[in-house]
Amino acid sequence: MRKRTAGRLTPRDWAEAALEALARGGVEAVAVEPIAAALGATKGSFYWHFANRESLVEAALDLWEQSRTDDVIRQLEGIPDPAERLRVLIGTGIELGPTDRVEIALLANPGYPPALRRMRRVAQRRIGYLADQLQALGWTPAEARDRAVLIAYLYVGNMQLAHLAPRLVDARAHRRQAEIVYDALIAAPRDEHAAARRSGARPTGARARSARSRRA
Repeated sequence: MRKRTAGRLTPRDWAEAALEALARGGVEAVAVEPIAAALGATKGSFYWHFANRESLVEAALDLWEQSRTDDVIRQLEGIPDPAERLRVLIGTGIELGPTDRVEIALLANPGYPPALRRMRRVAQRRIGYLADQLQALGWTPAEARDRAVLIAYLYVGNMQLAHLAPRLVDARAHRRQAEIVYDALIAAPRDEHAAARRSGARPTGARARSARSRRA
C-alpha cells in the first residue's frame, strides 16, 4: 500500500485501506493503528474523519457494496435485453466472482453483526434484481424468485470452491458452466413453448411442469 501525505488523506483513502485489510484478514484485520501506519498517517488523522473503528468498517463495506453490486447493476442496465443482461451477469459472475476477496473473507467470518447485516442486504438486492430480469423474460414471480435464489446459491458456491481449489476448472469450463446455468434456469419459458408450437410438439421437462403449475 502506497503511503500518502496525512494532510491529504480523505475518508475514501481510509475506507479503501480498510477494505484492503478486510480482504487480507477479514473484519478483525481492520485495525486503526496498522492502517494509519500503512497510510503514513496518525490516529489523530483517523479520528478527524471517523468516530470509531466501526464507522471505518461501515465505510469499507459501503465501497464494497458500491463496486460489487451498485456499479454492476448500473452497467447491466446499459444492456437493453434482459436475457443478454443475465447472460453477461452469469458469465462474469462465474469467471470473476472468485476474485472478490472481500466477499470470501466476509463469508468465512460471519460473526460480525454489521457485516452480516450488510451481506444479507446485498444478497437480497442481488436476488431481487435477478428475479426482476427473470420476470421480464416471462417467468412468474414465484418461478423468478426460485431461480434467482438458485443462481445466488451457485454464485456463492462457485466463489468458495474456487477459493478452496483455485485450479479446479479453467476459463473454457467456466464458459460452458455459464451456458448450462443459463439454459437450465434463465432461458425464457416462452422460448420453448414458441418452438413447440412451431413444431407441433409439446414442451417437456421443467418448463412443461412449470406451465402446468401456472395453469393449476
